[in-house]
Amino acid sequence: MATLPHSSGQPQHPSVALPLVVAVGAAALAAAAILLLIGDRTLAIGFGAAGLIVGAAAFAASRLIHAATAVSTEPDWGVAHAIAATSAEAVAVTDRAGRIVCANDRYETLFGGYPTPPNVPLPEDEVGRLGTAGRAAWREGEGRTALIVRDERVEVTVGRIGDEMLLWRFKMADAVNVVAIATAAIAGPNGDRLGGAGIMAALLGPDGRVRTANRVLRARAMGHEEGAIEGRDFARFLITDSAGLVRFEREGLGGNPLRVLQVPFLDGDDAPMLVVLLDEEPQITVPAIGSSAASHVRSLIALLPVPLALIDREGRFLHMNEAFTRVTGVNGSAPPLYPGDLVVRDDKAALADAIRRFAGGAAHSTQMPVRFADRPDEPVQVGLAGARGLGEAAVLMSVKDDAEEGKLKDQVAQATKMQAVGQLAGGVAHDFNNILTAIIGHCDLMLMRHTPGDSDYDDIQQIRMNSNRAAGLTRQLLAFSRQQTLRPQVLQLPDVISEVSNLLKRLLGETVRLVVNHGRNLGPVRIDPGQLEQVVINLAVNARDAMLAKNPNGGGTLTIETMAVGPSEVRGMEDDVLPVGDYTALRVSDTGTGIPADVLPKIFEPFFTTKEVGKGTGLGLSTVYGIVKQSGGYIFAESPRSGGAAFTIYLPVHSAAAAPAPAPASSSKAKPGDTWGSGTILLVEDEDMVRAVAERALTRQGYQVVTAENGEAALELLAQMESAPDLLISDVVMPTMDGPTMVRRARERYPNLAILFMSGYAEEQLRRSIDIDRVAFLPKPFSVQQLAEAARDVLAAK
Repeated sequence: MATLPHSSGQPQHPSVALPLVVAVGAAALAAAAILLLIGDRTLAIGFGAAGLIVGAAAFAASRLIHAATAVSTEPDWGVAHAIAATSAEAVAVTDRAGRIVCANDRYETLFGGYPTPPNVPLPEDEVGRLGTAGRAAWREGEGRTALIVRDERVEVTVGRIGDEMLLWRFKMADAVNVVAIATAAIAGPNGDRLGGAGIMAALLGPDGRVRTANRVLRARAMGHEEGAIEGRDFARFLITDSAGLVRFEREGLGGNPLRVLQVPFLDGDDAPMLVVLLDEEPQITVPAIGSSAASHVRSLIALLPVPLALIDREGRFLHMNEAFTRVTGVNGSAPPLYPGDLVVRDDKAALADAIRRFAGGAAHSTQMPVRFADRPDEPVQVGLAGARGLGEAAVLMSVKDDAEEGKLKDQVAQATKMQAVGQLAGGVAHDFNNILTAIIGHCDLMLMRHTPGDSDYDDIQQIRMNSNRAAGLTRQLLAFSRQQTLRPQVLQLPDVISEVSNLLKRLLGETVRLVVNHGRNLGPVRIDPGQLEQVVINLAVNARDAMLAKNPNGGGTLTIETMAVGPSEVRGMEDDVLPVGDYTALRVSDTGTGIPADVLPKIFEPFFTTKEVGKGTGLGLSTVYGIVKQSGGYIFAESPRSGGAAFTIYLPVHSAAAAPAPAPASSSKAKPGDTWGSGTILLVEDEDMVRAVAERALTRQGYQVVTAENGEAALELLAQMESAPDLLISDVVMPTMDGPTMVRRARERYPNLAILFMSGYAEEQLRRSIDIDRVAFLPKPFSVQQLAEAARDVLAAK
């Protein structure tokens, strides 16, 4: 901590010598007049001497008055220095002449010394902004700006103190070890200054043991200033009498009563606690508000990062620091008069009673939950403690700022809920796919026996069409649960947007204007192009419906933008969900009705919809969410103040080399309709209805089919066969023994056995868990034609 005096001496004010000059002049004139009128030289000399004596007395009196004024107006900076040293920010104070009065060690570290603001060693434009903030503080009471110091952003706040000084505060972006600062402040010279003001301070760990204490507390608690107090239980140094008064154990019941103040300056149960002890003596004169002591107390509260406020004996606010106004949402131009004005009506009485109790002299502190009027659904903890000896203040009120903690808890809870719903949706979709496979398969078999002229043909087609529609819903559920089959490719977003633009224009209609803007230096992304088109279409259709709901006659603008987002921009977002990295972003915004605040957290949940019954399934946005998350991206929804809704998708830039394009299909490949074959197929499926349909479908194609209901039965059949089957078709997930385990054991006997897996789960998910070469995959639900073609292709590849 540096103290920088204004000058080495006191310059004499012209008004100080004026009485002496006037007195000497008057004495000379009086002596001359007596000499001319009377002619008595002795009498003239007497009058002159008397005038000189009076002038000297006036001069001496003026000097004494000026000196007293100078002493009285010179503030005592000892407490201010101690307060500034505990600040987590760089702090400096300058006077009206622009001279620096004091600054803390963090200020010296930041600027390499004690330069006077705004003339700090920074580029000219930075110094100019700092000067503008200083002038704004003189003019309006406060000025703000930001600097770049050694590639780090520094937030600057300049506040006017009265009409004579400015308080400069420099908040660095990097976090400061507040505990280390507090420890150094208490144990060092600043702690001695607090002791000189009668303040005993100690820093306690979460277990109640002393980490450090200033000299005066050591002397009172242990008998000498150098006592080894660190690591000892602080409660053992105190005793309480029958009246509830606290004293030092060493001093006994005859010692001075103590006022114990606990300041939780960090959140969390494991955070250290700052304890301040004050002597309670009836003969102490309480300084009035506006005195030097009260001003120092207010300065201390203003510097602390803990939300604190002082309340008088009538229950009215005296002072509140910036942290308190930020947490409680207080309007600086119209602050509340009473603490009860901040909370909801149900909590007003309880808070007022507690404040009245502590204002009356309650000896202990307490914490109570309240709900602020601007956040009625978020209870916060308010701490109350008596504050006698601090001027007109009677109660110290603190607020535990857990807004960020609550936000993170909500995000974790939402992510956990979405994951649980996704697992449920994936399981339901898998089981439903088995049912749809049986329905679609039986429809295909019946259509083989009916021609378009039959009376039942149209009914069977209707059943098949509705089954395919249900299969589309299960694919959406699998997309939400991130278990669908993707075919990712390395591509550029503008190429996909260009291909889907024509389709979007037809979907949106003539009254909705489509605007497409592409940014520069876009990195490639790896995503399934078909699924990305589905994402854009779903978002566009929702935007169209929102704009039509706002304006039934049509009209509105749908804007699709692509942009490159670098690590620095991600850091600037200060979002705990989006990792720092390079992204290519896709933003879809509209001019529709927007998204209500109570709906925004639920829009990605499956089956949640705000549309009328029959006009939406609630799976559109959940499908978008699942596709983006399965592709390794992130999606955020917002409803800007300007109106409408906006969805922003962040896809990580793909840095690996692009995969080679698949080879063109051979011209010798069998035609799609040529599905007849021959050979033996071992079919393993635990669902009876799926096994029956697949057996009939393959038998109709000319194959000899042997079936097994599980993996153990399939291995027994293989052991009884004289030769290996031509093809093994198996479900993946089965009870007791799954498909991959059964295939590995079968390959031990027949290494070249052809394998075709069928499952309702995603192919890439299964391939990551199946370390078996030369296997094909058929997703459920499938038709008879698709099963026959898959079997033909696997046998042709042997």
